[in-house]
Amino acid sequence: MTQSLPSSSSSFSPRHRWKVLAAGVAANAAFSVAFSGIPMTAVLMRTGYQLDNTTLGLVLGLMGLGIAVSELPWGLLTDRWGDRPVLLTGLGSTAVALVAMALWAAPDGAHIPGLGLLGGGLLLVGLLGGSVNGASGRAVMTWFDAGERGLAMSIRQTAVPLGGGIGALVLPFVALHFGFAALYGLLALLCTLSAAMSWAWVHEPPIVAHSNKPVEATAIPKTGPLRDARVWRIVAGIGILCAPQFAVLSFGTVFLHDFGHAGLATITATMVFVQVGAMVMRVWSGRWTDRNRNRPAYLRVCSALTVLLFAGLAALALATGTHAADSAALRIALVVLLGVSGVCVSAWHGVAYTELATLAGAARAGTALGMANTSVFLVCFVTPFSIPHLLALQGWPLVWLAASACALVAMPLLVARPAAADQKLAKTALSRSA
Repeated sequence: MTQSLPSSSSSFSPRHRWKVLAAGVAANAAFSVAFSGIPMTAVLMRTGYQLDNTTLGLVLGLMGLGIAVSELPWGLLTDRWGDRPVLLTGLGSTAVALVAMALWAAPDGAHIPGLGLLGGGLLLVGLLGGSVNGASGRAVMTWFDAGERGLAMSIRQTAVPLGGGIGALVLPFVALHFGFAALYGLLALLCTLSAAMSWAWVHEPPIVAHSNKPVEATAIPKTGPLRDARVWRIVAGIGILCAPQFAVLSFGTVFLHDFGHAGLATITATMVFVQVGAMVMRVWSGRWTDRNRNRPAYLRVCSALTVLLFAGLAALALATGTHAADSAALRIALVVLLGVSGVCVSAWHGVAYTELATLAGAARAGTALGMANTSVFLVCFVTPFSIPHLLALQGWPLVWLAASACALVAMPLLVARPAAADQKLAKTALSRSA
């Protein structure tokens, strides 16, 4: 399908693309504070709502399930309507849902909301907030040239650890001292502010009638993303490789508290380190792969390192056994290895999403990114739901070994193999541009 771009958009300066990117980062960060930050309060949520580990895993996974169910429809709507209407609708309705949770789904003294209110509220927040992912990603593909997309997409992807870092730093403090009603109200305010930025800055890009830059061979795909096996291959790889990441984000605090016997300050510092490290690595990797044009190789290396690091974490947990509290050195080793593993498994997102969107083409980027995010957040639902069952079987060593196995499975899927016809198309495009 062809894009319909308003002629008024030609009045924007070339620098406006950075405002569009800033609005996309703000939208993703605001929602990331919710879906990455709420699990940082898992220990407090378990106490405040009187949940066991199995129920806690189910509740934390419901928001991911909501995002997974809604991502593809939001992506299709983004390709049809554009980024601006989808961002405004999604962020505004998410803010309303969070206000409703603050009013009716927050524990207050002797009153503990039912599991249906908490789980249903988080599911609704996920359904509505999933709008931000595909919309802001499509904006990057339409506003930035091919030589900047890796950097721009990676900057956009830093919004996830940025929001997660803010959530890890702020939400446990807010929940502990002011309660979950204040927490949900704060999240609603962030969504409202990011919606205002989207209203001010997010528009369709100007039409460029002539360009001296060579056209990418993948810019006009022969089939849509939903019918492209290579797109589905990368989508599956992205989702599976997110399992170790969500294991750290959803139950990393529980692991450090219950197994490592770490205090709240140590837990908070570790999770903030994971998010800040992921931000730095995403920006660096986007710029580096833009310059060297080596996205597939980078993705393979990240997958391999993830396999090794989580296998090492499983081995350390197995060797430690029940004696993690007996030695400060063991506790430090667990904290450091969990932090490094979390950074490594969060560093590749911008590069992978750029590779996927480039393969699908800018006009279909919303759909492709919606497919990827559906895969990601299905895993976001399954991971915290599965971890308590793995814990019941063989404890934390099995949890981290399963995370390592997921990275091993994702490695061959994450890099698409170009078909012979596409290789011929690429050679033809390059020869014509020359």
